[in-house]
Amino acid sequence: MASLTLPPAPTNPRQDAIDLHKAFKGFGCDSTTKAMLLWILDPAGRDATVLREALSGDTIDLRAATEIICSRTPSQLQIMKQTYHAKFGTYLEHDIGQRTSGDHQKLLLAYVGIPRYEGPEVDPTIVTHDAKDLYKAGEKRLGTDEKTFIRIFTERSWAHMASVASAYHHMYDRSLEKVVKSETSGNFELALLTILRCAENPAKYFAKVLRKSMKGMGTDDSTLIRVVVTRTEIDMQYIKAEYYKKYKKSLAEAIHSETSGNYRTFLLSLVGSH
Repeated sequence: MASLTLPPAPTNPRQDAIDLHKAFKGFGCDSTTKAMLLWILDPAGRDATVLREALSGDTIDLRAATEIICSRTPSQLQIMKQTYHAKFGTYLEHDIGQRTSGDHQKLLLAYVGIPRYEGPEVDPTIVTHDAKDLYKAGEKRLGTDEKTFIRIFTERSWAHMASVASAYHHMYDRSLEKVVKSETSGNFELALLTILRCAENPAKYFAKVLRKSMKGMGTDDSTLIRVVVTRTEIDMQYIKAEYYKKYKKSLAEAIHSETSGNYRTFLLSLVGSH
């Protein structure tokens, strides 16, 4: 990454934000303002702010909320929940409860509530057991037993889930991702897929999200900003490597061709050179 350090804690964050807003208003680029206002926060503050906007803004963005929650580690979620409450005076669980429903809601609430293990060790016996349970809950029966999917996907560590996916493929000759796609739908499916893909390779997952945000007609700026600003200090180097590997083009080049002006300069400074 370019020699970018975190900005020091501002003495008066609110005033800084107002000054920045004024400064960027002149550029006539709302995207730059949005990105800058996020960048001056700490990582947990950024996540909390994006989540709050996604769950209670004018347009509810359940896609963004699901991605933020299901792609974060248990310790990141823990700090983010505290920050969310301190900043907005309400519990994240309360807002999830208000804005989501059904199995999607059950999964998100369990995911933010369960302190999962973060280490690399897995127990092969439990892995095999989980793979069997998922088979019984999905492919083997008519209809889907969502409860089992929710239980396994929210209680197990990422290392464990990656092993379950590989065991499932080995045992039933079908990818767990395909099973999720055929057995579930909508935001519930999105949440399960996000957990699964991040368990296997978070950088690859985000490379794909970035690619999607810049593909086709127009650029999905809110996704582009969300991913670049919230992952810069976490795993941007890995995301860049995965992006290049998958799309044979550097992330910086892609951003350069899809954005312009100060907004482009700002994003490129966060992504760093090739």
